[in-house]
Amino acid sequence: MLIIGIAGGTGSGKTTVVEQIVAELPKEEVCVISQDSYYKDTSHLTFEERVKINFDHPKAIDFDLLEDHLKALRKGETIEQPVYSFVDHNRTGETLTTYPKKVVIVEGILILSHTELRNLFDIKLYVHADSDERLIRRLKRDMTDRGRDLNEVLNRYQSTLKPMHQQFIEPTKEYADIIIPTNRYNSVAVKLIRNIIHQRLS
Repeated sequence: MLIIGIAGGTGSGKTTVVEQIVAELPKEEVCVISQDSYYKDTSHLTFEERVKINFDHPKAIDFDLLEDHLKALRKGETIEQPVYSFVDHNRTGETLTTYPKKVVIVEGILILSHTELRNLFDIKLYVHADSDERLIRRLKRDMTDRGRDLNEVLNRYQSTLKPMHQQFIEPTKEYADIIIPTNRYNSVAVKLIRNIIHQRLS
């Protein structure tokens, strides 16, 4: 099994890179795990309290569960990924059955910030995009997919996303084996990663 960690700031293009890699692999040989599924359970809080949580801080992530799940997959065991709702700011109570595959891709903004988790990755990637590009992508996603209004997204970016990126996410570039710039379509970098995957699996 090959476990690949793909990190980078919000709106950096991680999902696009993941899709480009997955597109070249047989579906039965790869699975994708999102850090977003592993936000801590907040059922003990009111909705008003959940809204105030800093979801871009490492403390918001259940790294222990994610680490346990990756270790289980490595052993050939099936896991039950939590399902998270960005509308309710909480886990839904449902799970996604995930089977061990030859390639496991873990993507998320903070996955390289946690030492124990980082040590489980065979390949570590960091997807880089400039801050203006990331803000534009975040605006489009949050307003279209998550029903947020413009002021809410901008306020959250200024008060939380930007400082958390500078403190916890940007510094993790130093742990990456490969840094991928995604201000444009970077087919060379993605092809390189695909080749590495095929070499490791063969």
